[in-house]
Amino acid sequence: MRFILRSKIHRATVTEANLAYVGSITIDGDLVERAGLLEGERVLVTSATSGARLETYVISGARGSGVICMNGPAAHLIKAGEVVVIMGFELCDGPIKPTIVLVDEKNAFLRYA
Repeated sequence: MRFILRSKIHRATVTEANLAYVGSITIDGDLVERAGLLEGERVLVTSATSGARLETYVISGARGSGVICMNGPAAHLIKAGEVVVIMGFELCDGPIKPTIVLVDEKNAFLRYA
């Protein structure tokens, strides 16, 4: 079995970085649903701006808000304004077709890739 990319939100813009929060990444609930992510799911977040990479878990934010908020210690590594890729993986036996969500500069859904 291998960990295979299952879902990705590609080139979203971080809208907030909240050091005071315990931890996680808050993602617009519409994007969470479109990407097939689950609240509490572990995700890999990579910054196309700084090159930072981290693992955290998903919190579903307000639908239609465009929120992408780095919370807790993650806010030290990835700041507001950075462009990120958020990836969920699945342990499986073979190839799967990932759901890839493309967004605009305000994190509104554009289309699937």
